[in-house]
Order: sequence, then structure tokens, then C-alpha cells
Amino acid sequence: GMIVQEIACGPESRYQITAAHLAALDPAPAGVIIASPANPTGTIIPAEEMAAIARVCAERGIRIVSDEIYHGLSFVGPVASALEYAPDAIVVNSFSKYFSMVGWRLGWLVAPEDLIDSARARMGNLFLTAPTLSQHAGLVAMDCVDELEGHIARYAVNRQLMLDALPTMGLTKIAPPDGAFYIWADVAHLTDDAMALAEQLLLDTGLAIAPGIDFDPVEGRHFMRFSFAVDTPQVREAIARMTPWFQARG
Repeated sequence: GMIVQEIACGPESRYQITAAHLAALDPAPAGVIIASPANPTGTIIPAEEMAAIARVCAERGIRIVSDEIYHGLSFVGPVASALEYAPDAIVVNSFSKYFSMVGWRLGWLVAPEDLIDSARARMGNLFLTAPTLSQHAGLVAMDCVDELEGHIARYAVNRQLMLDALPTMGLTKIAPPDGAFYIWADVAHLTDDAMALAEQLLLDTGLAIAPGIDFDPVEGRHFMRFSFAVDTPQVREAIARMTPWFQARG
């Protein structure tokens, strides 16, 4: 029963929604979905901006729904939770990313007391419970700190390899990959059909890169998302294959 309103967030705001965006909306929306770190860009909302967003939402009666599924995957320091500034926010999180448990389908929702009954009613129509085996695995995963932090160290190496290599391919306009494990790159100088470019890259090199239209129906045709959530030798091999391919087109 809701009407979705999309808000353009380009490079001028680091591909993130801001308090200014929300203050300018007329009428004020019932709610806003934010994501930090974000997919596909990897950008993080700074703490001071998160606080400003919370202030505007409190003043205008806008409920915050915060996607924090990539929390824990940051290369620029701690990431602010919406709950630090908006106690009535709804927070969505998961074992999928930081805990590397994508296939286990286990996550959680933090909701204010006034929405608990509504949340339970909706959940009851979708599923009965998270799989028991997944819940036991999640308990073990929370104690695997050394292994999990090792993943982040590997992502950091992979990220730097990609940041060093992309300019040599002619891909210089990227979103700041503050967190998560993606790089959002502008390929407008090469094409206005990122899907076709991704298909050709796959056919020629065997590398699968996500076309931007998977994430942005308006400007996505000019972007590609590179994931570096793999082992480092695979990243090095991918760079070796991609570099001459992109250089030949630049």
C-alpha cells in the first residue's frame, strides 16, 4: 500500500542519500531506506551525516529503515549505526556478509517496541523460523573473530590491487569503496550499454562483472560493479585478463 519514491544520489553526494535530500522532499515521505556500507558502491555514510539524517527524520516524522548488512566490512574505520542517533529506527542485518554465510539464510531485524507486533505479524506470513541448523552455525560464527577479521584483511589487499589497477584500464571515475567489497566504476566513456559490455567481457575473458542496470534503472547503463570478495590470486588473475581488454577499448 505504499508508493516508492526513488531519490537520485550521484557522485556529488558520494552516491549516498543525505539530510539535505530528505529536507528538500515535499511532502515528507513516511519512511526512508538507507544503506551504509552500500551495495553496489561500498560508500559509507559518515557519522556526522548519519546524525543529520536522524535529526531531519525526527523533525519531519520520517521512519528510518537502515540496511546494515555490510556492517563490519569497513576500510575507513568504524561505521555508525542508525540506532546511535535514531532509537526508533528499524535496522536490518544478516550473517551473509561479515560472517560469510550467504547460503545459510540467517539474519535479524531490530525494531522499536511500537512496531514489534506489526513485525511479528508480517514475519509470520513469510516463514515460521530461521533454520535450526543455521542458528547453531551462527552462534559458532560469532566466536570466529580471527577468521572473520582475516577475511577483511584479504578484502583490503584485494581492494588496493583493484584501486591500483583500474586507472591503468582507463577506469578513473569510481565511487569511494569505503566498505563492503565492491567498486562502482563509471564506464560511460566506453558505452551507454553496460549490460552489453559485461556480456562481451564475459565472452572474451571469462570474467563476470555486474552491469549497473542491476542496481540503477536510470544511470546504471553507464556503470559496472566489480566485486573483490574472492581469494587474492583470483583478483590478480582477473586484473591480468581485464587490463589489456579495457585498454584496447580505451
